[in-house]
Amino acid sequence: MDNFFVRRPIVAIVLSIFIVLIGGLSILSTPIAQYPEIAPPLVQVSTSYRGANALNVEQAVATPIEQKVNGVENMLYMQSTNTGDGSMTLSITFDMGTDLDNATMLTQNRVAEATNKLPNDVKTTGVTTKKSLSMPMLILSLYSPNKTFDNNFLTNYASINLVDALARIKGVGEVTLYGGSNYAMRIWVKPDIMAKYNLTVPDIIKSIQEQNAIAPGGKFGAPPATDNNEFTYNVMLKDRLVNPEDFENIILKSNISNQQVRLKDIGTVTLGTESYASVAKLNGNPAGTIGIKQMPGSNALEVAENVKNTIEQLSKRFPQDLKYAVSLDTTLAISEGINEIMHTLVEAIILVIIVVFIFLQNWRATLIPLLTVPVSLVGVFMLFPLLGFSINVLSLLGLVLAIGIVVDDAIVVVEAVMHHIEQGMSPREATNQAMREVSGPVIAIAIVLTAVFIPVALTPGITGRLYQQFAITIAISVIFSALSALTLSPALCSLLLKPNQEAKGWLGTFFKWFNVKFGAFTNKYTGFSGFLIKKTARSLIFIGIVVGVIILLGAKIPGGFVPEEDQGYMFVNIELPGASSLERTSKVIEKVEHILSKNQGVEYYTSVAGFSLIKNSVATNNGFFFVALKEWKEREQDVFQILKEVNGKVVFGIPEATVFAFGPPPITGIGNAAGFSMMLQDKEGNTPQYLFQNAQQFMAEAKKRPEIGTIRTTFNPNVPQISLDIDREKVSELNLSLSDVNLAIGASLGGQYINEFNKFGRQYIVLLQADPSFTVNPEDINKIFVRSRDNKMIPISSIATIRKESGPEFTTRFNLYRAAEIGGTPAPGFTSAEAMTALQETAAKVLPAGMGYEWANMSYQEKQAEGKGNTVFIMALFFVFLILAAQYESWKLPFSVLLGTPFAVFGAFLGLYLCRLLSPDYVNNVFAQIGLVMLIGLAAKNAILIVEFAKEEYEKGMPAKEAALYAAKLRFRPILMTAFAFILGVVPLLTASGAGAQARKVMGMTVFSGMLVATILGVCLIPVLFVFIETFGKKKSEEIDEPKKEEK
Repeated sequence: MDNFFVRRPIVAIVLSIFIVLIGGLSILSTPIAQYPEIAPPLVQVSTSYRGANALNVEQAVATPIEQKVNGVENMLYMQSTNTGDGSMTLSITFDMGTDLDNATMLTQNRVAEATNKLPNDVKTTGVTTKKSLSMPMLILSLYSPNKTFDNNFLTNYASINLVDALARIKGVGEVTLYGGSNYAMRIWVKPDIMAKYNLTVPDIIKSIQEQNAIAPGGKFGAPPATDNNEFTYNVMLKDRLVNPEDFENIILKSNISNQQVRLKDIGTVTLGTESYASVAKLNGNPAGTIGIKQMPGSNALEVAENVKNTIEQLSKRFPQDLKYAVSLDTTLAISEGINEIMHTLVEAIILVIIVVFIFLQNWRATLIPLLTVPVSLVGVFMLFPLLGFSINVLSLLGLVLAIGIVVDDAIVVVEAVMHHIEQGMSPREATNQAMREVSGPVIAIAIVLTAVFIPVALTPGITGRLYQQFAITIAISVIFSALSALTLSPALCSLLLKPNQEAKGWLGTFFKWFNVKFGAFTNKYTGFSGFLIKKTARSLIFIGIVVGVIILLGAKIPGGFVPEEDQGYMFVNIELPGASSLERTSKVIEKVEHILSKNQGVEYYTSVAGFSLIKNSVATNNGFFFVALKEWKEREQDVFQILKEVNGKVVFGIPEATVFAFGPPPITGIGNAAGFSMMLQDKEGNTPQYLFQNAQQFMAEAKKRPEIGTIRTTFNPNVPQISLDIDREKVSELNLSLSDVNLAIGASLGGQYINEFNKFGRQYIVLLQADPSFTVNPEDINKIFVRSRDNKMIPISSIATIRKESGPEFTTRFNLYRAAEIGGTPAPGFTSAEAMTALQETAAKVLPAGMGYEWANMSYQEKQAEGKGNTVFIMALFFVFLILAAQYESWKLPFSVLLGTPFAVFGAFLGLYLCRLLSPDYVNNVFAQIGLVMLIGLAAKNAILIVEFAKEEYEKGMPAKEAALYAAKLRFRPILMTAFAFILGVVPLLTASGAGAQARKVMGMTVFSGMLVATILGVCLIPVLFVFIETFGKKKSEEIDEPKKEEK
């Protein structure tokens, strides 16, 4: 009976065309990302308490909210930042796979419970709860080449004309403006003149509230009016004020002789901005800077593309001398990395085809793998939309590695058919005969490889997410590949293959030479295998030694998580001593700009004075740079060299501030910086100074450890501050009200929100504050007056004393305890895992009982993932064992297959170890571990081919040793062919450069060296293992008889 697909080849071809079409269409709709969705969901609660300092905010705002939010479903940890400008940000990190909308809603409900405990000012500002990403995906900067416009204009132009349009784009999570802020009507009053006119802050607030208001006026002649009423008119009362002049004319006081005191008599009114705390520049010129944050789960490249198109459209309406630049685009690394992998795919396919051609020596036969490979690779994408996968570095690397496996099934079939044609069968009979022989092994290999990857896909946590896409991609392609080996390959074989004609010309001579050499090599190989079988004991000792070496090497190669890549951008953080003014910060920023402008690799640098992305907060002594580098091909240095160079210059060139350049976190959305992050917690509620001393002591001790490269903390409780002590007894003696006193001080020094006004189709706020010239020195409080109940004007200085003291500029709380964040990087040559162990030991040694610590961000995930790799590896082995046992109906035979896996691991570790001597990048990280799991499947695959044939012959009655040698000789060629096809398929990974190269190098090395060693040792030792295991426990006499028969 003919094979169905040999009888009806068109069915097979149509089936394959379907697979390719559906797969191709799925590719178009699959999102593209750098890594799968692995950043844990974040919800952010934020609010502000105008004029309050960090400790006020922590006590009055953060604490009540945190107590309620603590323990919301699926939360991992939460961290709040309370800053000296009165803002509070609480970030709650949830477990992987939590529905973000749901988490936001649950958090919102809990925040609502806490609202009634918050100060009134905070209630009027409102508390917002939203999904959050801390890192901007794109930064757009508006600038004016001829400096026509200033920062205020640029920021507000962006806010009025661009922000809303950008926020509406699908996939944009939030649009923030860095530097500058919204317009506001600023009323700058002069306290000394106010006192002359006997006016106080509450008087002015009341007058403005009365005269800047919307009052509905009703109608004349509204129904039910009397009969014969012909018209209905709306009545207009005075509307809200619009211009500074309108505000200046507000009447504060008037007396009978018609003398009025207006607002302009006691101060000035300008259209200013809400806050003057931060300023943005692009390459050293004023700029309006827009940060675009991506919505979790959207397609990064698509969103970036849409944002760029939208701003291009909007820029057509820009006034003259206003231009925009995309001054940071984090998606370039994604598209670049994915292009690189696409090249790798193509290179791999070409190399594989060359190998096949040399071995098969027949272009018709070579065509068959060439046609079946795309079917399996493109078919994989069919299932992506169903599984919710994206096209990313991992799933594409999965495909690169799958090429080797996929080609393999096709080769096994073609090889077998060719073998029968050479013995004189017609192509059709040969195909039928071959399919009877190889269908078993093809299905076995497919099941084993799928079994290797199933346990991998079940690992929990972030590692699981990373493994999952990779493993399932390969497993699917293996299934498709087995499918096409059983359908498309036989159909094509019976159509295309002809009895082999001799090749002519130089190719002919080359093939002849190759065949002679290969024949001789095969004979030597069988001789060597036969020799090894006689010396079984030595072979087994050798395997024992290999296992020993693996354990030694494994201990030598440090572990890692996800490698830091050259993503084409970097950051610079600037911190001056506490309480430094914005002016001083700007001078430091200019120095850094100078250093950056000299670097050849830098394209754009966007600076924001008064802001820090690390603390995610605004303070006058901070500055921050987003630095975009030129494209990978256009610069000689990679990001690590540039960082080193910039850090070297900054340390010596700018002694007056702490400046450090650092790379983005390896996985966007987890933390803000690369390296480790640890939270030292004060569990007993002591002073900030106590926490600081312990943190300093801890860091000093940690610096002594060789594993720690850099270590730093941003926490500083010793920022100079001024305390005004108000004598309450005096306040009541002088018949004053305490709330008036507090209001007068707060409004004069910090600004008091009054109400709103409308302009440019927007609503803005009105703020009252003392003229800046009156609030420079602490002694100036004698110019601020309060009116007592018996109408006397009393200066604040008579009831308050000034004390200089120090306190924190911002505080952090982690899981309800005040904490100092310790960040840093491992020393070169050490991994983050080793650095974290060192820190744990230091903590155990140094910290007093009242202090504790927890890991945050990437370090938290890394701790969770610890030791997961090994369990996966063991599970994979166990699965394969069970499946093989079922397949061969034997408990001992799978051992002859599985004992080949130590060689693969040995090869992989050896490769990593040797490369590590040249470059510290080669560590046993996620990518290496994925490679190892892959190797189990591949090593098992080689063994299955030999064992399957040997078992068949052995059951037909051939002695074990001869059966093993016969199988080895017969399968030697296809095994070498598939192994070389695979090994050459990963060669392009070894030479990777550009975006995402680290991952490709490590994985390529692991698989390359592992497969090489596994093939060389495996081919020689698997026959030995087969004979040893088959004859194990049988009577000695049988064993001794067998060799004798052969020697006769």
